[in-house]
Amino acid sequence: MNVRDSEVVAGLLKQAGYSLTEEEGKADIVIFNTCSVRQHAEDKVWSEIGRIAKSNRLHRSGRYNGLGRSIIGLIGCMAQNYKEHVFQRSPAVNFVVGPSDIDKIPSILERLIGARQKTKSPDLYELKIWETDAEKRPEEIYHTGFYEDKEHAYVVISEGCSNFCSYCVVPNVRGPLHNRDHREILKEIEQAVSKGISKITLLGQNVNAYVHENVNFVELVSKVNKVKSLKELSFITSHPKDTTVELFKAMAECDKIKKALHLPVQSGSDKVLKEMNRGYTKKFYLDLVDNYRKIVKNGDLTTDIIVGFPGETEKEFQETYELVKQVQFDAAYIFKYSPRPNTHAQMLLDDLSKEEKEKRHKAVLDLQKSVSLKKRKANKQL
Repeated sequence: MNVRDSEVVAGLLKQAGYSLTEEEGKADIVIFNTCSVRQHAEDKVWSEIGRIAKSNRLHRSGRYNGLGRSIIGLIGCMAQNYKEHVFQRSPAVNFVVGPSDIDKIPSILERLIGARQKTKSPDLYELKIWETDAEKRPEEIYHTGFYEDKEHAYVVISEGCSNFCSYCVVPNVRGPLHNRDHREILKEIEQAVSKGISKITLLGQNVNAYVHENVNFVELVSKVNKVKSLKELSFITSHPKDTTVELFKAMAECDKIKKALHLPVQSGSDKVLKEMNRGYTKKFYLDLVDNYRKIVKNGDLTTDIIVGFPGETEKEFQETYELVKQVQFDAAYIFKYSPRPNTHAQMLLDDLSKEEKEKRHKAVLDLQKSVSLKKRKANKQL
């Protein structure tokens, strides 16, 4: 999702007359597009901002009529989470823009550059701008035609999420679920394909919850599959509670759909799943897996797993371990739980030590590595 958002911002700025540079030292503007799902991701951003700020202090020549400093922007989930408090944490940041306000970035830069040129000194330049109040993105931002990859494009079909999983900050920073008009989605895809794009990935925080007017996700996928000159279609990420046998049938029948499903399970314990507010049980998930493998022959299956959720006992962890062993995923993203601000889980007692979380993480990771290796060897022998 953030890869696509970065492309959207780049497309808007190119339309406004800016150009991209591969050389950091030549950048007059540095924008950090951020994620708040894990603490580690945030820590890296603060560190990188500090590094750029230090470089600004050391190199003040040649840019913006000799004023010297790069303009620094923070956008995305961290921007929405911290808002104007970003400036307290990092005074080097000049503007903060939430996920639903990214269309405003060109006008913000115009104001900042004008203010900087007026002061004629980076040391007197104190203007700070934050925009974090919009509830919905304007549709036109998705039609700049800019994609990093010349063969593959990400296409956002929905924004935000209304699930409120207890560990997840996304609903608070991305807002409630909003589904784009299916006609605009198809228009964007057709425009991309007309420029040589042959592979499309549909994106949503909860992609298979999509419904607009009388078109649900299965129907949307079927429509996209009919786009001429499109060679491959995929989608991420699916939520188990919204995943249906009808989707599996569409995956099997539509010739362009990649036979791969990312279906985050998060835990193999019903108690932990309930605490996570996931909306399904282990049996429900395993039934989905069974149906998927019966209908989508030789389809890949990948997942997400969180270990060390507050209150997770050794027995409950073993249920997750056994589920991974039973399902035999092709790959898995395995995370150690970390509390996120403004989530329900933040109020729970995070009672597992760092060492215990790392132990559990390693156990599942090692298991998944052995499963993945076995599957790769089997595929080579076919």
